[in-house]
Amino acid sequence: MNPDWLVPQWPAPAHVHAVCTTRAGGTSVTPYDSLNLGDHVGDSPEAVAANRAILQQEIGGVQPVFLTQVHDTQVVRLSGSTAQGTQADGCITDQPRVACTIMVADCLPVLLTNEQGSWVAAAHAGWRGLVGPGGQGILENVVECFSALAPVGPTQDASKIIAWLGPCIGPESFEIGDDVRDAFVAHDPAALTLFTSQASGKWLADLPGLARLRLAALGVTQIYGNDGSRAWCTVSQPSRFFSYRRDHVSGRMAACIWRD
Repeated sequence: MNPDWLVPQWPAPAHVHAVCTTRAGGTSVTPYDSLNLGDHVGDSPEAVAANRAILQQEIGGVQPVFLTQVHDTQVVRLSGSTAQGTQADGCITDQPRVACTIMVADCLPVLLTNEQGSWVAAAHAGWRGLVGPGGQGILENVVECFSALAPVGPTQDASKIIAWLGPCIGPESFEIGDDVRDAFVAHDPAALTLFTSQASGKWLADLPGLARLRLAALGVTQIYGNDGSRAWCTVSQPSRFFSYRRDHVSGRMAACIWRD
């Protein structure tokens, strides 16, 4: 695969594969240069189709299933016949060679599997999907789906889940208001430590830290990838990552996970 793309460093089984693309390796022109995978951002449909074909070729012909993401908490179970553009912000499958795929340009992509590699999942964790209605967010829903698929039934130990967090807007760049902070803190007071006050009256939020907190509360202890450091920040690395908040007109990267 393209050497600029991110391959998770995590203890997933050998038959589970994952990657997160960057801007590198595509055909789109400015401001979508070059590997824009989003078909809803104003880029040429021909360029997007060519870029998606590049991605599929790079991952060995496995079919990425692109969702229509709406910053919600719905999770869909994928099969080989799932339509492109199915509306959901999370997906899960136990079918081989079907890639759970999430598009991002500041929101946090979360890839998950279990120690047996019997299923894989992907979640689009912007703040709305992460906090969820009544505290039931996208990660809670993905883990519930995992329990339903688990070979030993709904009592499957969440500590057997392995999660990887991809690049997203970093804690030095993600400025939010009281409403966002209050929504997280109402669900879990421990979230208070993941917000830093600003002279403007706004707050800086640690999105990957909030996701780690949610996963830990669910019993997921094996969490890898984005630790909130600058190297993972989409906003601060314009040559490598798309960022909607930085550029307003922006392409989309994709995080994919699949099993043989």
